[in-house]
Amino acid sequence: MTEWLTAAGAGLLAGGALFVGALIAWFFNVPPKLVAGVMAFGAGVLISALAFDLVGESLHEAGVWPTLSGFAVGAIIYVFANIWLDKRDARNRRGSGEHPGSGVGIAVGALLDGIPESMVLGLSMLGGQGVSIPILVAVVISNLPEGLSSTAELKQAGMRPRFIFGLWGGIALAAALASLLGFTVLAEAPVEVTGFITALAAGAMLAMIADTMIPDAFSKAHNYTGLLATSGFLLSLMVHELG
Repeated sequence: MTEWLTAAGAGLLAGGALFVGALIAWFFNVPPKLVAGVMAFGAGVLISALAFDLVGESLHEAGVWPTLSGFAVGAIIYVFANIWLDKRDARNRRGSGEHPGSGVGIAVGALLDGIPESMVLGLSMLGGQGVSIPILVAVVISNLPEGLSSTAELKQAGMRPRFIFGLWGGIALAAALASLLGFTVLAEAPVEVTGFITALAAGAMLAMIADTMIPDAFSKAHNYTGLLATSGFLLSLMVHELG
């Protein structure tokens, strides 16, 4: 029972970073360059975590083909889901400064980002290893600026606080459920299945980083984007090595 709560709590903490970002953006005017800087740093953290923890773990446990196929499928699903949302003019590109799109589009986009990440948190607990700290840190750091930037744009668009905080609160609960499902439903799955899902999450995350985080960070903090992303990568690598 304690492990179940730990898995759900890890997902809630990761998704809750969106809610915390929303609170900060609602009560304070955060400079866009600061949000962009955190986003660039978070991109580097995520790249390191998916390379050394997700893909590395999948290769070690499941082998080459489940890893390659899962990674490719994750990227394809993410990209084409976003293409569909873009055609409907519904997606909020985090921090883009464009109109915030529809509430449904924002929710779907955040779920596309968050559900694979949270499920991997639950998967990382299989075998009694505990939650992967590098992945948890990476997801929290990347989610915070998403909540900041998206909420700032929703606020400018005149959305009510009940809608905004209900949106992020619901996504945080969905992240907790995804982490719990990763730990429970997949506990007895073959290593090829868990490796495929882990790699799928990694592919979706890398597509998200390339599609939204780095371009949007560069648009506002372009002079320092590379340095900040590199710093995030090195921090995550240190956490990985010390973990």
